[in-house]
Amino acid sequence: MFVAADDTDSTRGNCTTFLATEIIRVLVFEEGMDLIGYPRLVRLNPAVPWKTRGNGALVMEFGKGVGKKTFIGRIGDQDLFCHENKDGWEPDPGLILGRIRPILEEFHDPVDSDPGIVVSEARSSPEFYGRGVARIVLRADVMEEIGRIGARTLTMGCGRGLIGCICGMAWTPGDHTYELLAYRPRERWGTERKFDRESIRKADTRIPSSFNSWEERGRRVAMVPSTPCPVMYGFRGDDPAELMRGHDVIGTEPQSRWVVFLTNQGTDDHLIVRPSREEFTPNSSYLVGGTVLSVRKIEGGHVFVRVHTDVGDIECGAYAPSREFRHAMTWLAPGDEVEVAGELRDDPRTLNIEKLHVVSLSDEYAKVSNPVCSVCGRAMSSVGRGRGYRCRRCGTKSPEPITEKRTRWIVPGWYEPPAEARRHLSKPLKRMAEVQPVEFVNCRY
Repeated sequence: MFVAADDTDSTRGNCTTFLATEIIRVLVFEEGMDLIGYPRLVRLNPAVPWKTRGNGALVMEFGKGVGKKTFIGRIGDQDLFCHENKDGWEPDPGLILGRIRPILEEFHDPVDSDPGIVVSEARSSPEFYGRGVARIVLRADVMEEIGRIGARTLTMGCGRGLIGCICGMAWTPGDHTYELLAYRPRERWGTERKFDRESIRKADTRIPSSFNSWEERGRRVAMVPSTPCPVMYGFRGDDPAELMRGHDVIGTEPQSRWVVFLTNQGTDDHLIVRPSREEFTPNSSYLVGGTVLSVRKIEGGHVFVRVHTDVGDIECGAYAPSREFRHAMTWLAPGDEVEVAGELRDDPRTLNIEKLHVVSLSDEYAKVSNPVCSVCGRAMSSVGRGRGYRCRRCGTKSPEPITEKRTRWIVPGWYEPPAEARRHLSKPLKRMAEVQPVEFVNCRY
């Protein structure tokens, strides 16, 4: 039996992943059900205007487990395992909803969450994942799908979370990663987190498949949230066993529980690659290629690059939170060929840059001096802006000054923001087998 939850988090403290661990605690340790496969944290369209934080849906499957049994976490003083397969028995959906309801009521924040819970023996159609991770999905389409698969639901508020539930259930992992989420005791929620910075750096170094946990450029921690939510940290990587070894290295305040989730984070699943003009609409994310037209910096340190593409001229923005990543933008010049990944915002119509691929560079020249007359050898004088040069003695003309080719500070390759400024779904260069060719060492902006 599949159980999906979405929109149960809040900017004031709750977290959908924590609610998922509560559902697991009740159904596994109190009701005696088995967890089938890893619980799934499925990130959906990050450009949805009404998302709370990371727009993540949680999907779990319960039944009677058979086959390989895998250790994946600890809740309180009990070890948590998942099973590779299940037999033909299906739990009662009414019982499941009855046990989840008090959990949802306890943690529901009516101010900024509209939870949805879906319980279903059948999984939703795979097309809903592709739509949910990249586009806006209509509530009417989701309700039709809920009816088609015979699912049972539980909602609070407007129940918008049902959309994420159906889209999250539809995910069939291709490219995938894992995240070990550790949680704080309830009495510590909202207080300052206590952790050992160097132990996080050590874990990041020792676990080669980990990503987005530590930023060596600025020696900054990227895996510990600053919100008042229950999460102590999220340690991400490609190998769950290595993440658990990292958990043993990282030093923090006491933890109440930790669980490894299977996720679509760091996959770029949200990007629509080289869209047509008709497809290129706001509230989605794209990978577009084109030629740089201009670069400008505005007050506050934001940088905007205008790019000529097949879908028109686009204003692409790199903002202050991306820190030193903005240097790559300022080093671009007209004529450079680039690919830009990011979210298209409606007003102002701007592509917010997540990642930059410099394909090729144009030659850039700087004026050295006025040209020299080929007849008399004297330096020519400017006739006026854009009108060239002329020798005052003999009248010889020249259209251009003497120039020299400038050294470009940027080179072809991929560039990305520091770890703490990356989106959950954005694939880090580490997972692309790419290395940023220029590092921003000791930069000041």
